[in-house]
Amino acid sequence: MNWFKKCLIAAAICQLSSCSEEPIIQPSQVYSLDDSKPRIALVMKSLANEFFVNMASGAEAHQSANSDQYELLVNGIRNESDLAQQVALLDQMISSRVDAIVIAPADSRALVPALSRAISDGIVVINIDNRLEPEILAEYELQIPFIGPSNREGAKMVGDYVLRDSEAGDQVAILEGISAAFNSVERRTGFEEAVGAAELEVVTLQSADWDQTRSAQVTSGILQQFPDLDFILAANDNMALGAASAVRLAGKDGQVKISGFDNISAIHPLIDSGAVIATVDQFGDQLAVFGIEYALEVLTTGAMLEDRETPLELITKQSLISD
Repeated sequence: MNWFKKCLIAAAICQLSSCSEEPIIQPSQVYSLDDSKPRIALVMKSLANEFFVNMASGAEAHQSANSDQYELLVNGIRNESDLAQQVALLDQMISSRVDAIVIAPADSRALVPALSRAISDGIVVINIDNRLEPEILAEYELQIPFIGPSNREGAKMVGDYVLRDSEAGDQVAILEGISAAFNSVERRTGFEEAVGAAELEVVTLQSADWDQTRSAQVTSGILQQFPDLDFILAANDNMALGAASAVRLAGKDGQVKISGFDNISAIHPLIDSGAVIATVDQFGDQLAVFGIEYALEVLTTGAMLEDRETPLELITKQSLISD
């Protein structure tokens, strides 16, 4: 076993056993070690979010079924706002001389310089989940393909469904994720288009940073400010869960209709009970797989780097029953 392999194994064991009291980077799992096969790093956002846990599981299952084709390094950060951690993680992957990085960036702008360093080192970079800002990519003269769904279309889809029985004068609040993130902007825009189509107005737009606890706090304040609120359009399911908790504690069950986005399993009981009306499945367990397969295609064939759109599906109580 060569020196590089020993270092990788030692690093993985150290991280998995919490060698450091204050780890900079979340645990990294290494699947297979073979210098003859390409090494692909999956770099995700918060591993506390079920959406990214499912993403990692999908990637691991794909590598297991295709272990003769590539090695996989799975990594994630503590929470979705830890930009410094994700930059440090990217630098670690560059130093490890991976062949490709499939990244769900925590920020659409701040990660571009680190990704530029990776590309300068000959690493193939594939963007999933949260699209990197095209203007910043242009500044760095980078062409990084985005593999994922239309967040704007998905938000409009679920917004239209939740607002379908609205009446003139109904009040709508939007909970967005990290305001600078491209997918947050796109989902917010899709929600606003749905609200406009229903001939309603957004009474408040607030960020809950994709976080369930933060969403509960923000929603509690919104309900105090707007006691007659009718709808909450949440840009992910974690925030929908937090909003539903705040609505329940305020004694407004049945008054406020909530939407989500991501289709994590934790949202299903709330959809079944009516606490949440609908969510959108962007097939998170397959997003990383789409990125990995594209990276392999580029590495083996030199395929052109172009965006690829992936599917969306509206999830309601009826669709859950049908499944």
